Amino acid sequence: MNAPIIMYAGMTHLGLNSAAAAAARGFNVVCFDMDSDIIEKIKRGELSIEEPFLVDTLNENAERLTFTSEVNAIKGCDVVYVAPDVATNEANQSDLNDLLALLDVVTVQAREDSAVIILSQVPPGFTRSKNVKGRTLFCQVETLIFGNAIERALNPERIIIGCLNPSKPLYDGYRKFLETFECPLLPMRYESAELAKISINCFLVASVSTTNTLAELCEKIGADWEEIVPALRLDKRIGPYAYLNPGLGIAGGNLERDLETVVRFSKEQDTDADVVKAWISNSRQRKRAAVRVLEEYVLPNHQDPLIAVWGLAYKENTHSIKNSASLETISTFPNCQFHIHDPIVPIEKAQHLRASGFDNPMAAVEDADALLVLTPWPEYAECDMTALAAAMSGKTVFDPFGVLNSRQIVQSGLNYHSLGKAPIWAE
Repeated sequence: MNAPIIMYAGMTHLGLNSAAAAAARGFNVVCFDMDSDIIEKIKRGELSIEEPFLVDTLNENAERLTFTSEVNAIKGCDVVYVAPDVATNEANQSDLNDLLALLDVVTVQAREDSAVIILSQVPPGFTRSKNVKGRTLFCQVETLIFGNAIERALNPERIIIGCLNPSKPLYDGYRKFLETFECPLLPMRYESAELAKISINCFLVASVSTTNTLAELCEKIGADWEEIVPALRLDKRIGPYAYLNPGLGIAGGNLERDLETVVRFSKEQDTDADVVKAWISNSRQRKRAAVRVLEEYVLPNHQDPLIAVWGLAYKENTHSIKNSASLETISTFPNCQFHIHDPIVPIEKAQHLRASGFDNPMAAVEDADALLVLTPWPEYAECDMTALAAAMSGKTVFDPFGVLNSRQIVQSGLNYHSLGKAPIWAE
């Protein structure tokens, strides 16, 4: 057959980045959303998401991309991905309403000989429950990462495909599309694929939690986690790609959702999930590392401290603030004054009565009693540490991700606090 026409339905982060990558792979791609306003904004170049290389990828492959809100366009596509982002509530549970509405439209409009694939993350059992007579659904595990979505969509390590019958061949157009990614294809039953994504994230969280637990111990006993990491990477059971960077707990929403899903299913099926509950507890404790620095080193010495914060996003290269450690830290101190800089997230997202936003990170630290670097934006590493020390009134710098030059900070007369090592006091 000729090259299949690919559709992505749902133009949020998942659908838009995946569509851009499919076009970059040489396919004609239809980008569909039932909201015509979203489509028109994308056509004008007004994107609601921030993702490195997304705009360039869209522009470079514009001739292969069609944006539409017309449902009739679904019939012209050979492979239809249902790919809206699945939001989570305050309890980190999925809201599947948008996905369900879009899936209903697609399954009615798509041709019988086309492949319909759920790309959005769904709980185990979801895909089988939505299979209808005359329409075989697939579910494909997405492994995009905020801040690195285009690269992940273009070059997946493997593609996990949930099937009604894993022993049957995939639809020709679907198989032809997947084979262009030149990575292992792993067909499996629906429930296995749905749990595979959760499994991947649980193993990641296990590494994160172990790293954070031991890094915190380093801070107390005089060890340095950075010295330990090379020994771990050289162990074949752990490996060079293990996640060994200490951080401020898990955030973003997806990992938290998967942990809550495991706890919920384990309760329903009467299996043990105590280790997962421990990971959740560890994340909550670690997320308050900045709070503990302020309570121990700043608040006792300043009646009304001015605290500078660099970063509101939960990680660099994204606009997302879901479960951000920065926002949790700020909300813990409603009576403190905050001067905040983030290159993307607006100050309004801080939702703090005494928070002011600044366009320049150095302007935010003027007269500050402490600096918290809570999102590791690369531009912060370029700031002059001597100028930083001269601008600040206090001496406390908390740099959990090691963005700044600790030696220069200490030489400039500031006290340096990070993760995985004891505080370094000014010379």
